[in-house]
Amino acid sequence: MSTTAAALGTFSVRPLDPIADAELLHRWVTDPKAAFWMMQDAKLEDVEREYMRIAAHEHHDAFIGLHDGEPAFLMERYDPRHVELVGLYEPGPGDVGMHFLVAPTDTPVHGFTRAVITAVMRELFADPATRRVVVEPDVGNKAVHALNEAVGFVPEREIRKPEKTALLSFCTREQFEAAVGDAEVPR
Repeated sequence: MSTTAAALGTFSVRPLDPIADAELLHRWVTDPKAAFWMMQDAKLEDVEREYMRIAAHEHHDAFIGLHDGEPAFLMERYDPRHVELVGLYEPGPGDVGMHFLVAPTDTPVHGFTRAVITAVMRELFADPATRRVVVEPDVGNKAVHALNEAVGFVPEREIRKPEKTALLSFCTREQFEAAVGDAEVPR
């Protein structure tokens, strides 16, 4: 699926290839701007291993996001009944977990990250089985909290994960549609 964000171009996703995309991902996840990704000290082999693990997992998928055909972001989709949030909340039918990371750049474009999270959410809601998207960003990641709110996420509570204290937040299809204000939200 691809979406267009007004003047910002076309966004789409493709499955991530853990070997072919490892160098690109390594640059992204070790950049200082990706501190909340918690891979700052990762070696190339660590990145390959992590994304090979995700590729082999039955309940976790990773994608390279494209902007006008060029790699621009990372998207992960997971089933919170089996990954990340097991035992930390009661999953509802149609819950889908999500992570995203925008590639670092020296020339930021105003509104780009919001366009990326909007494209990610559209991609997730393209699956009719998806009823609610679940996220668990670090409580200190104020920038992503604002982005999440902009696309309809509502924080529920802080949760303690092994690697961080996270802000458990949810966004239904209807909340997303109301937040982005258009009829392009897949039904």
